[in-house]
Formats: sequence, structure tokens, C-alpha cells
Amino acid sequence: MNDSGPTRKTRSKRLSEALRHPPPGAREVAIATTSTIVLLVVVAYVVVNSAGWERVQATFFSAEVFRVRFEQTLAAFSVNIQLFLTSQVLVLIVGLLLAVLRSLPGPVFFPIRAGVTIYIDIMRGVPSILAIFIVGFGIPALRLPGLGPNPFLYGVVTLTFIWSAYVAEVYRAGIDSVHPSQNAAARSLGLSASQSMRYVVLPQAVRRVIPPLLNDSIGLFKDTALVAFIGVVEIFRRAQIAQAATFNFTPYLIVAAIFLALTIPMSRFVDWLVARDRQRQMAGSR
Repeated sequence: MNDSGPTRKTRSKRLSEALRHPPPGAREVAIATTSTIVLLVVVAYVVVNSAGWERVQATFFSAEVFRVRFEQTLAAFSVNIQLFLTSQVLVLIVGLLLAVLRSLPGPVFFPIRAGVTIYIDIMRGVPSILAIFIVGFGIPALRLPGLGPNPFLYGVVTLTFIWSAYVAEVYRAGIDSVHPSQNAAARSLGLSASQSMRYVVLPQAVRRVIPPLLNDSIGLFKDTALVAFIGVVEIFRRAQIAQAATFNFTPYLIVAAIFLALTIPMSRFVDWLVARDRQRQMAGSR
């Protein structure tokens, strides 16, 4: 069926109206895009025309060093992935256990709650690099049976210690966000305190804290580079070796680019989850 003259005129009229009246926010987007481009051009001009740019370019942005060292550096990244995956599983389990223990009601459980609170405060208060040094060099110095020099193991243990404290607080916030009536309703149906926590409170709490848990995962992922200081040859340590061999800092740029290639998509995914949850809450409140 051919389009009639009035139909084509209607389409042309709608198109011209859309061009004359852009959708809400289009003007703001255009202004933001233009201002961003102008700012980047100004910054690039100032940097490129600075007195030491040629020296910085040769030291940090050497295309030849990037080409030669990229594959070696990327290959060492598999160690960081192993550290992250192993630690992440342990962190989620230990963090949940700590959160549950800290949420135990009643005075009889006060020593447990106090011990967990002290542990969390210490792990969150001590710098990560200091904790890695203490565990990575302190435990081998004890010469305990069955615990020889194993930097990878000590790296996993330290990352688990540190990030389980942060994750425990995220879990606890999720547990506290569940209305007490949910627990009361479960108890009225005959469920015990542990069953109520397991089948009613925890499923709701975990679902609510997925975005902040993913944020902590990004932090854990970046901290895998710190275990290089106790002897694990991962991507950062490989970059240090390459830098010492070439007297060039471009390998560090390779490390930064590889981490950014993974952490930025993870951050955008977290933003998408947060926006989706916000939309669901707004739709539910209507």
C-alpha cells in the first residue's frame, strides 16, 4: 500500500517539529558534550606544549616499549585474576558469616559481637599494604609446621581478612534494612531464629546489597596488585621488572590500561544496577 500525500506531509511535519523542538535534556547534553571537548582540548594543548612533554612522552608513553612489553605484562595478569577469584569467594562467605555473628541478638552473644566488631575495626583501620606486609612476612617468620614460603597463599589470606571486614558491614546494612516485621512474621509461622535469618531475612538483605558488593569487588580487584610487595609475580611486579630493565615507566601505563579496561565496565554495570533498583522502588511506591 503506497503512502498517500497527506501521510507523507504528516511525517514531514512531525520531523520538522522534532528538529525545532528537541526532546527535553538534549540542549543540556549538547552543552555538556561541547564543554567537555573544549576542556579536553585545552588540557591537551597545555600538556603537549609544556617544556617537559617530550621527556614525559619518551618515559611514560613509549610506543616501542608498549609493543614489546604488552604481551608479557598481560600474561602476568592471569595471576591477578586467580587472586581475585579465590579471594572473592572467601570474602563473600567470611563477610556474610561476620555479619550474621554481629547481628546475633541478646546479651549472651555480646562477646561474639564484640570480637567481630573489634576484628572489623582493625581490618578497616589498618592500611592494606601494611596488613599485607604483616601477614606476608610475619607468618613465614613464625616457621609454623606446614606453612612454608607461599606468597600467593598469604596474599589471598590478607585480601580475605581486609575485604571481608568491608563486605561484612555491607551485609549488615542489608540485614538491618529488612523490616523487623518480616522476622516477626516468620517466627509467628513457627520458624526458629536461625531459620528466619536463613530463609526470610538473608535473601532480602543480599538482594538489596548487590550493587555495593560489586563496588567492593572492584576495590578487591585493584588491591590484588599490592601482593607484589610480598613476592607474587603478578602484573604490577612484572611491570616493575620491565621498568628496571628498560628504565622506562611505560609498563606501568600498560598495567593501568589493563585494569581500566576491566574496572570501568564493572563500574558502569554497578551504576546500571543502582538505576534499575531505583526505578523498581519508584514503581513500587506508586
